[in-house]
Amino acid sequence: MLHRLRAQALTFPLTGRRSERAALGAHAAAARAGRGTAVLISGPSGSGKTRFLEEFRAEETARRTTVLHATCTRDTTPYGALRTLLATLDPAHDGEAPPPPAAHPARAALAPGSGAPAHQVLHALHRLVARLMTDSPLALVLDDAGHCDEASLRGLEYLLRRARRLPLLVVLAHGTGSAPATRTALTELTTRHAAATVRLGPLTDDDTAALVRHAFTAPADPSFAPLLAAAAGGNPRILTRVLRTLHAEGTAPDAAGAHRAEEICTALTAPYVRRVLAGRPAWTRDVATAAAVLGDAAPDHVAALAGVAPALAATALAELCDAGLLTPGALHFTTEATRAAVLATLEPPALTRLRTKAALLLDDAGRPAREVADQVLLLPGPLAPWMAAALREAADRAAGDGAHKAAAGYLHRLLDAEPDDVSVRAELARLRAGFSPTEALPLLEEALTQATCVRTRAVIAAQYGLTCLAVRRGPAATTVLTGTLHALREHLGPQAGPADRELTAHLESVLLLAATAERTTLATARRHAATTPAPHGDTPAQRQQLAMLATLTALDGRHADRAVDQARRALRTPGGAPGGWAPLAAALPLALADETDDALDALEKVLSYAQECGEPRVYAQVLTARALILHRTGALPDAMTDARTATGLVAEEPRCARMSEPVIALATVLADRGEADRAEQLLAGLDARSLKRSVMEHPLHLMARAQARRGLGDHEGALDLLLACGDFLAGSGVGNPVLHPWWLHAVCLLSGMDRTDEARRIAEAVQEPARAWGTARALGLAGLARGATTPGEEGLALLTEAVTTLAGSPARADHARATHLLGKALLAAGDQRGAREHLRTAVALARQCGALALARAARSRLLAAGGRMGKITGSRTDMLTRTERKVAGLAGLGASNREIAEALFVTVRTVEMHLTSAYRKLAVGDRAGLAAVLWPALPGGATPSPARDALRAAR
Repeated sequence: MLHRLRAQALTFPLTGRRSERAALGAHAAAARAGRGTAVLISGPSGSGKTRFLEEFRAEETARRTTVLHATCTRDTTPYGALRTLLATLDPAHDGEAPPPPAAHPARAALAPGSGAPAHQVLHALHRLVARLMTDSPLALVLDDAGHCDEASLRGLEYLLRRARRLPLLVVLAHGTGSAPATRTALTELTTRHAAATVRLGPLTDDDTAALVRHAFTAPADPSFAPLLAAAAGGNPRILTRVLRTLHAEGTAPDAAGAHRAEEICTALTAPYVRRVLAGRPAWTRDVATAAAVLGDAAPDHVAALAGVAPALAATALAELCDAGLLTPGALHFTTEATRAAVLATLEPPALTRLRTKAALLLDDAGRPAREVADQVLLLPGPLAPWMAAALREAADRAAGDGAHKAAAGYLHRLLDAEPDDVSVRAELARLRAGFSPTEALPLLEEALTQATCVRTRAVIAAQYGLTCLAVRRGPAATTVLTGTLHALREHLGPQAGPADRELTAHLESVLLLAATAERTTLATARRHAATTPAPHGDTPAQRQQLAMLATLTALDGRHADRAVDQARRALRTPGGAPGGWAPLAAALPLALADETDDALDALEKVLSYAQECGEPRVYAQVLTARALILHRTGALPDAMTDARTATGLVAEEPRCARMSEPVIALATVLADRGEADRAEQLLAGLDARSLKRSVMEHPLHLMARAQARRGLGDHEGALDLLLACGDFLAGSGVGNPVLHPWWLHAVCLLSGMDRTDEARRIAEAVQEPARAWGTARALGLAGLARGATTPGEEGLALLTEAVTTLAGSPARADHARATHLLGKALLAAGDQRGAREHLRTAVALARQCGALALARAARSRLLAAGGRMGKITGSRTDMLTRTERKVAGLAGLGASNREIAEALFVTVRTVEMHLTSAYRKLAVGDRAGLAAVLWPALPGGATPSPARDALRAAR
């Protein structure tokens, strides 16, 4: 009871309706100017006609217009509506001056049982109205005019015929959801006098948001108002009743409140739908249920399913639109609750028969398989052969269009009917792996148990291995893959054909990929690689093998030339095809071997493929890999752009939810940018326990945390993390010194803490691995570590040699760090002039890289050496990407407009490509893939609110 009273106390202003109010205001102005006018206000039940008329009457009264108002009832007594209008003039009614004398004859003529002939009544009415208009314009307003008695409508029509030059306005509000009791008289009045129609449609999302703001003092969740508007169909009565109920219950306008609002809307919609259909003929109800079953179908299909003539179906559909059940101009229901309420009028057996008939109708009409399958999905029980065929075809079409969730839905229904079909189970698992790997694994495990064919089991095992990687279950994948590969080799023997050899190579490559992912299985990958001869790389599976062999060679850290050769052979794809995941795996060994351009080119292939196919997880993986490589080269602005975009996908796209490497990459860049606090916050949100077995992610996570700790001044904590990283890599058997150069950072920290002996031991231990790998970066960093721990002239010589070596490598940030350490050593040796020269160079190199933390440290020592330099700031120009720098540089050099335009075209064309792909994905209903092509079109991952809203709406 208290809730009901609180709900009643909440009132709402008239919201929206600007265009409708302007239209009615224009007609009222014409009437006041002396042009008698009639206006019909139409709208379904609950559209706010009564409140709209109240506002209009108040406005017209303020303009000194005499307004007579009446609400019609179902009373059909002649002249009943006119008597109610005239009662407005009664002093007991409004408390003002007595009625004019002329009112009495009209009242007497209109009184029930007066016996006055029609012409006498109409003449008396006309004299009264004319008398009223001598003092001011007159507005006659009838609400619920569909229930007005015919005699009153004839009287209004009589007045309008004689008021073409008089200030008379007749406003009739008619609910389109109910048939007029006096259809002929109302139609004649509105037609003969060319009555203008003002239709009150549904409220917009903005109007709904305004009502929400009025109902709640707390700010609403951004998604609350759109969800509420969709659930209520924009109907003002339902909206206000829902908001009053939520307000009375104390429900907040958040996600839970939106769910509660949907429940209330459903409860309010069902009775209205029942009332509308109850007052219609049987054929109209049949058309309504047919439209509800078919959804947005063609009118002829609705007519065929309802079993009525097309003309009758068109009439029924028009009535349903007028009643607010269907959207005008379309054949879909205003809300899902409305459609459900229509379907609820049928008993389950009748609904099943109607859906079966609809599926057959659509199939016979040659409609797309997905339309047929959508009907089959809702049918209980076993499936007929033609139904199973429709589901298979619909799944194939949906998967081809990138709508993997829809395809999985079709296959899931098919699997319910055919639980022993291994191919359906495997295909369903493959599709589910793209958006829900956890749900896909049980399906794959069941398929592995059911599969009797060795080849089929091998295909399923390969998918199982790839799916396990997404949920960090590398050991389980390695066990299954090892056993399946052994069985496959035994079954095929030495005389396997080309297809079987390709299947074997694919299974081997997935085994290497899964086993390399975790510390506990890395030894298995090494043993398997040692016994597997390197293939030529003529097929996709062989190229995947080569890419993984190159990765293992790079992790071993002893044969850079072999790793580069294997990686390049893995990238030799015919016609520039992406070649599966081989380019992504091949990029790591190329980057570690200082072949940065080749590594970035390899990632670009996969990036284009992932964007075109709408694969957000692959897109995030490639962006992260590219960010880490760019960070190694010292291109921190570009690295931050990629890392931010990938991190945005992790936050927005459910298929990327388990990914942590993008966040680690972003934190790594932020730490070098001097934003250690932000890096620390990002890393604190990760589940560190889930990373502890990962060969790639755990050391990277430790390095990022160490850099953040160091930036915050916690040198002891940073050192502990770096030593833990070294222990993990050593325990895993990873010997490449440049994969995670924890040792260099540890040496620098220990030297600064006057623990030179410990620093020297670490520096000496890394010399042999660096020589074994032999790249310029490895040798330069090793020389830098030795120089930092060697005193006197010998140390200066080693540092100078390291600077020269790193200058010839792609590691620009490391070159800046080496130059800084050389300047620092010269300053300690008393050579201030030499120190200033190198420190100034270090500042310039660090700023070009975007490594602001290093630049500030070098500047501080430059000032100590007697140099002069302004403060290092994180200005926008510090974060320009390569393309942006090129454009800015051309403009600064006075380049021609043509040259600047050509540089800008690169960026514009890239965005255009992304948006074209987005439209393609949206056209086929692939809302999940839409995110993967929208995110890259947004610079730096900093999404403008319209794009963010589009992404949310797409999901």
